[in-house]
Amino acid sequence: MKQSLTLGKVTKFMGLGFLSTLKDLFTGKLDKEDFKTFLRKTVVPIASILLFIGLWHMGAKSLYNIEANHKIEKALTDQGQEAADALRACIASGESGCQPNTLPSPSQVWDSYKSLLRDHNIIAADKAAFIEKTAALNETRIAQGLDPITYTGRPSFVDQIFRSLKTVFAGFLLALFIAVPVGIFIGLSPTLKSAFNWFIQIFKPVSPVVWYLLVFMIVKTLLIGSNEDSSFTISFISVGLCSMWATLVNTAMGVSSVDKDYINVAKVLKLGNFQKIFKVVLPSSLPLIFTGLKITLSVAWMVLIAIELLAQSPGLGLFVWEEFQNGANDSNAKIIVAMFVIGIIGFLLDRLMLTIQNWVSFDKTDAI
Repeated sequence: MKQSLTLGKVTKFMGLGFLSTLKDLFTGKLDKEDFKTFLRKTVVPIASILLFIGLWHMGAKSLYNIEANHKIEKALTDQGQEAADALRACIASGESGCQPNTLPSPSQVWDSYKSLLRDHNIIAADKAAFIEKTAALNETRIAQGLDPITYTGRPSFVDQIFRSLKTVFAGFLLALFIAVPVGIFIGLSPTLKSAFNWFIQIFKPVSPVVWYLLVFMIVKTLLIGSNEDSSFTISFISVGLCSMWATLVNTAMGVSSVDKDYINVAKVLKLGNFQKIFKVVLPSSLPLIFTGLKITLSVAWMVLIAIELLAQSPGLGLFVWEEFQNGANDSNAKIIVAMFVIGIIGFLLDRLMLTIQNWVSFDKTDAI
């Protein structure tokens, strides 16, 4: 039984179940219930995606026409018929200098995505060439006790994605190392719970902007005269402090709701405090702790964009703000690309936490 369940999981993971369903569909061997399941899980999502793209395209075209007509009418009112005709011809030609700057169409967003990838390849090649040219010089400088010469060119869009991921994971780890231990102690002690409750209730709703300003006040003083990257330090600490509250509250709730019989058994077995925590309390609290961690990671990813913007950290937040300030013809499309990237990464982070939770949780099928 256990082997068949494991084989079923592997088959599902490899996508063979989907391929088998397609084969049965085209050969007419798919029964009614499986056909309904196939429609609900495969055809309906694909249809909804196509519908979304279609509505997006029509909406973008409508907004484009509204703004184009407004610009032409304004030119007619301010400068006369000749200027209006010239602007109309310019817009119809597709020249970038006179195009309405509104919601981009799906095709424009796709073109901007490919443009960002090409830009990344160019920057990566320049960086590799720079490292190769300065390799010998840097070896000499290091031998002399000097700092090596580093590449100071602008980061690409892909570099900014990795910078944001680095920041959010650093902030998440900070939240984990603060919230879980504090939550355990609060959950085990009603006295500590009463002592910290006011602190949690007051600081939990504080805006990310305010947390950023508080961290900035402290870190900029502590790092005076240091060569450390203060924008990264400020960003990940702010992210951690903003997002840790769900884990703290859920950990405290999970620990305080551990079955008293388990605690009594630990007392009978004369387990020490650390043994009781790691062998009884934590295993029983894992579901609630991981629920808090999932929320923490989601909140960390959401507040990251605003914090990177404020801290001028070269991640996705700064990328979006710079494109908004740039106002170029393709800036809106690049912002939409960033929006999709942010959403997809957020979804993948949530799936990652769910996978880890399944790994560390007790699976009832293992007992079969």
